Order: sequence, then C-alpha cells, then structure tokens
Amino acid sequence: MKKLILLCLSITVLSCGTSKTVRTSKKVIKGNWVLNNIDYSEAGTYNVTLLNDADKACFEGSTWQFVPNNNTGIYSINGLSCASGERYFMFTIDEVNAETGLYDFLLKPTSEKYKSETNTGFRLSLTALSDSMMQWQQTVNVKGKPFTISMNFTKQ
Repeated sequence: MKKLILLCLSITVLSCGTSKTVRTSKKVIKGNWVLNNIDYSEAGTYNVTLLNDADKACFEGSTWQFVPNNNTGIYSINGLSCASGERYFMFTIDEVNAETGLYDFLLKPTSEKYKSETNTGFRLSLTALSDSMMQWQQTVNVKGKPFTISMNFTKQ
C-alpha cells in the first residue's frame, strides 16, 4: 500500500513540473540581452509608457539580464531624457496560450530585493526565441481595436 501511495505521489509531482520546451526556453533566455527596437502594428506617433516605467525612446538600447534559475532579472535604462538606472523584475515563461498558440511571458517589476510593491505584472507573448534573438509582443486596445507592441532583443 505504501508503494502505491508513493507511486501516485511521484506521478503527481512529475506531472506538475514545467515542460521540456519551457525548460529549454529558460536556458536560452539566460544571459544578457539588448532591447534594440520597439515597433507598433499601426503607423503613427504614439505616447506609450512601457511596463509602467518609460517611453519607447528610453527602452530602445536598454540592457537586460535574465537569471532563470531563480526567475529574476535586471534591466538598465540609460537615456539623456530618461530616468536612468537599474530596474529589477521577476519573470516566468508559461505554457502555450490556447488562444494565441504562443508562450506567455510574465514580468513583474520588483524592488532591488525582488519584492513587489504593487503585486502587479505584465503578460506578454513570447513570439520568438533563439540563441541570438527574442521578441515579445503585447496587444492592447486602442479605440476598441487591437494594437500590438513588438519588442525586439538581441543576445550579447
């Protein structure tokens, strides 16, 4: 009977683990990245504040470090008219989103000690990830229509 209970517990624990694709993605994302450019799905000039932090001009050229073994990271903004400095965050990569077919990338801004002051975060779609590039997309509504923000990174 004890063996049967142990077997059931083992199966339950193993089935709750992350998928091989998510584990591989965490290995690929590990390291230093640069957010090269940000594109919008619609032409025009927009006043967008990304991650409740800064505008597009401040984020372009920002450096990002991902530490997947504890799901933490740091990004640094260094622009002339930007509030420069390091920002800390926690992240996770979730299984495929049934609606979009893409992996969800969840990012939660934190303090330097990785504590969240607001307990809020951002859900982005991880649309591309390779050893040299990564793309996130976030879709929001503008005047009742979908508006997609694409953030394009290269690995350092």
